[in-house]
Amino acid sequence: MVTAPIHNGSRDGSAEESSTGAAAAVLVAGSSTGSPVGSKAGVSAGRPDGRPDGRPRPVRSRDPQAHPLPTGREEEWRFTPLRRLGGLLAGPDADATFAVNVEAPEPVTVEHVGVDDARVGRVLIPADRVSAFAMTRAEHAVVVTVPAQATPDTPVIVRLHGSGGIAYAHLVVEVGAFASVTVVLDHTGQAIFAGNVELSIGDSASLTFVSLQDWDAGAVHVAAHAARVGRDARFRSFTVTLGGDLVRLSPTVTYAGPGGDAELYGLFFTDAGQHQEHRLLVDHGPRSCRSRVAYKGALQGAGAHAVWIGDVVIGADAVGTDTYELNRNLVLTDGARADSVPNLEISTGEVIGAGHASATGRFDDEALFYLMARGIPADEARRLVVRGFFAEIVDRIEIESLRDRITAAVEAELDGVV
Repeated sequence: MVTAPIHNGSRDGSAEESSTGAAAAVLVAGSSTGSPVGSKAGVSAGRPDGRPDGRPRPVRSRDPQAHPLPTGREEEWRFTPLRRLGGLLAGPDADATFAVNVEAPEPVTVEHVGVDDARVGRVLIPADRVSAFAMTRAEHAVVVTVPAQATPDTPVIVRLHGSGGIAYAHLVVEVGAFASVTVVLDHTGQAIFAGNVELSIGDSASLTFVSLQDWDAGAVHVAAHAARVGRDARFRSFTVTLGGDLVRLSPTVTYAGPGGDAELYGLFFTDAGQHQEHRLLVDHGPRSCRSRVAYKGALQGAGAHAVWIGDVVIGADAVGTDTYELNRNLVLTDGARADSVPNLEISTGEVIGAGHASATGRFDDEALFYLMARGIPADEARRLVVRGFFAEIVDRIEIESLRDRITAAVEAELDGVV
């Protein structure tokens, strides 16, 4: 096996160094094109039961005891402050006052089923203890079904609100062939919460999924999201993380057939003392599939910590893959930290494109000077810079009320900066 690190690069090939974290690409032996762009390749001895870089693949099981208790030294957990997880690694019994409300237009159906229902676990098999506990300890699973060829005029809205305590939840969304729908998952209130989300997008169907983490201070949210994109189907995801004490989300995308298209967008604002972690995996198995990932975050205050991990795997049969991932972090004050780690694992050289970029920095002084030179006060100039920074993500959300809510939340956060 051949392993070669590459710089965080832009599409035009220019190198772009990240101030924190690291970037890596792995090209498995047997590919037709040799090493990826970057420094000279080195030889690494992989494991037959693991990833090309030698790390073992995660256990997949509904049984929480099948997953080892993390120590914090594992790659998957090294950034996460385990003591702040509220005991979720031990799977305590639920004791929260937790409300789940679903608004669904016709002809969408909503069911509450047991976690032993055949539709639970079709897309997501837990890869860690928290996800396994969420699947086994949830009182029931909510199943949202969009019939084939249906095109509801209004979005499906799933509201989860906590009033303290420990809670578990499991959501399944099944979109039939040729259907098109938007689903909004809105988290508010206070809770120590573990959740799973399964998204099944049928052939030639389209799903826009918005997950909003707008918790009160002190909340803990650990969740796994898994999407399976059908043949010639389209998936667009927006992950917006604003509140809570600790939020750790693990979105995964797989493809059930050729021609699938996935776009994953994210926005996060990490305040003093908050830990926000987003760990993405896009697994290209079939041929001729496309993915785009773009996450942007702003950080302020002592102890603010944002983590973004972007893994893209291109299998040996995934010829014609077109993928690109990007992470940008804007540090607004001293004392904040951003870790950004994009990774590519490539097992075929017959791809249309595969790249990534990551950068962390402060305000653009030239942009501030330009605005202030035209009579705009310094505080307002900083606001304009941040608004412009997030505009690429916010403007893509088609629901006006959500755009307004997110913009207002960012403005409220900026009040603490300027």
